[in-house]
This record gives sequence, structure tokens and C-alpha cells, in this order.
Amino acid sequence: MAIKILPAQLANQIAAGEVVERPASVVKELVENSLDAGATRVDIEIDKGGSKLIKIRDNGVGIEKQDLALALSRHATSKVACLDDLDAIMSFGFRGEALASISSVARLTLTSKTAQQDEAWQAYAEGNDMAVKVVPAAHPVGSTIEVVDLFFNTPARRRFLKSDKTEFTHIDEWLKRIALVRSDIHFTLTHNGKLVRNLRPTTTEAQYMQRLAQIGGKAFAESALKVDCQHDELALSGYLQSPTAAVVGQDTHYFYVNGRLIRDRLVNHAVKQAFADVGMTEQPAFVLMLTIEPHQVDVNVHPAKHEVRFHQSRYVHDFILQALQSALSQLLENEPIELNQQHSVAVSPQVSESTSSYSSVMPKSYASTDEYQVSSRYSDQPFGGHKVYW
Repeated sequence: MAIKILPAQLANQIAAGEVVERPASVVKELVENSLDAGATRVDIEIDKGGSKLIKIRDNGVGIEKQDLALALSRHATSKVACLDDLDAIMSFGFRGEALASISSVARLTLTSKTAQQDEAWQAYAEGNDMAVKVVPAAHPVGSTIEVVDLFFNTPARRRFLKSDKTEFTHIDEWLKRIALVRSDIHFTLTHNGKLVRNLRPTTTEAQYMQRLAQIGGKAFAESALKVDCQHDELALSGYLQSPTAAVVGQDTHYFYVNGRLIRDRLVNHAVKQAFADVGMTEQPAFVLMLTIEPHQVDVNVHPAKHEVRFHQSRYVHDFILQALQSALSQLLENEPIELNQQHSVAVSPQVSESTSSYSSVMPKSYASTDEYQVSSRYSDQPFGGHKVYW
């Protein structure tokens, strides 16, 4: 068979196979676009688990008329302009693939208005017809995206969708994850016309704990151990379920890097090791947020951006492990305490004198590869100045 350039429609549908796994994937991409646009409120409307309708409405900055058609084109984005931008990504999106991929497997309508425009404009694209039509519309400042009949033109993909209830559960689960790290955003979620979640923005810690209880459960929130640690350009904050809690949370295991929810073996190992060191055979719930210099982490390593690569992986692992070990050990040393009262204590955990000593702690896949070696300038420095709250 001769080599040839794929048609744009087919190329977009192939890309959609990576970006659009199920309705929850569409919700993720669209809501992240809303957050990148500076929205403070995002309303999510779902019908039939997302297979019939996904509608996202926000109050962000909006998209200008001349950019609407371009927004639905592949590799079109306002978030990066050069390679240096790609090395310091702070936005959720940056590849410019999501809208083109979604519109190739669904009927997509994008309505938007900027504060500078006198009227809103609407762009429409549908599956096999990649031509984008732009017409006037009525809409406040912000954007609304409607995705109708997902996978209508790829029946094989549609057959792999689960029940409406299962697909909606995936959407709800993703919303819970983003709502914990973006507590400044007002999220609403409706399914088949029924309001399921109304997560109001939080401005105080008491309000955040209410959101944590809504999402992670009352038992987790009531026994939560607050962690707040910083060293050089690394900062770790969030909440651990206390080892003394009667009920162990099995589902709330969320880790964020610069606001992005990730799955990472290195991070998971550090968390598991910290709990194992205090005799915890089951991993309690946790919501942890790592802030790191953008140049020190590569977010462009997974099609759905679920994984990242740290330039100093061993250093990051040790920082997380030492911070959590210090928090847990001090909590246990000071028991019994009133868990509904907040206390603080200065902690200065030490780093081992030799990086080789970590081979017995870390999986062989970390200890034996050059990718996870840390420069000697980190190996003998203590992580000083930690503050741990409970």
C-alpha cells in the first residue's frame, strides 16, 4: 500500500481515540479550557450519561469572532507560541487538539462573547463535515460548548460506552477531583435536568473543609491532618487522613502537580512508604498538592496528560516522603490530641547522606535508571523549615 497523507477528518478521528475515551474525557477537556479562560463559574449539564448531551457554560474571557473557526482547528491554541513556552506549561491545555478531536466524533456548537464585542457569535461543526459555520448569537460574556450525540459517526466506539449511570459516575468522579484543587471555582453539575452538585467557591479553610467533606466524606474531613511544607522551589500542601481514624477512606487518593491531577509511580511510592513506616497496611485517603518550578516538570508525556516526568525525580520523591513521614510521626508522638483543633509544629526532616541508600526504599525501576538519579548537591541537604499542621 502506498504511503499517503491522511484526510483531515480521519486524522482528527484517530486523535480523538487518544483524547476522547468516554464522555468524562470530553468534560475534562472542556472544563479545563474554561479554567484556562479565567472562569470563576462553570456549569456542567449532562443528558444520558453524556452520550446525548454535554454542555459546558462558563464566565471566562470568551473567544473573539475571528478566532472561533480557528478554535475548532487542529493544533490551534493560544497557550503556547514557542518551545520555551512548552518547557514551562502552567495551563491545563496546550496542544490545541481537544476541540478538533471532539468535533470529529460529535456535533459541536461553540458560542462565545468577549467583553469587547457587542454581540456573541456561534460556531458549529459536525463529524464528517469539517467546515465551520459562524453565525450571530445571544450570549453573555463567556463561552458555552454543546457536544451532542457523542460517537454518532463511529458506532464501534459508541458500543463500548457503558450504561448512562456508569458514564455519569465517571464524570462526577472527575469533577470531584478538579473541585478539590480549584476550590475558588463555583461548579454545578446536572444530570437529566436534576441538580447533582452545587459546589460553591471557598474563601476560608472552614469552607474548604466543607467541600472536602462533600467530596471525600465526613470521616476524612473530621480526621484530616493538614500538611504544609516548603523547601527551596518545592512546596507540598493538602490533607492526609489521620492514622488514628476509625474508617479508612479507599477512594480519595488525589495528587496534584501545579494544579494538575496526575498518576505517578514515584509519587505513589512515596505516599505508600510514608504510611507503611507507621504500620498502615491500608492506604488512607489523601489530597496532596505539589507546587514545583514549571521548568522542573514535563507535562507533555501522556496523551491525556495523566502523567508527568520530573527532571529531579529522586529529589521530589525524597521531599514528599520526608514531609509525610514527619507529619505522621509527629501526629502519633503527640497522641492523644483533639483532631478538630489545629496545631502547628516546626519539622526539619533530614535527607540521607547517600543517594544509594534509597535503593532499598524505592522500586528497582527507580533506583537502577539514570532518569531517577539526583545530583549530589541535593543529597546532603536537609529539608528545613517544614511546617506540619494537624
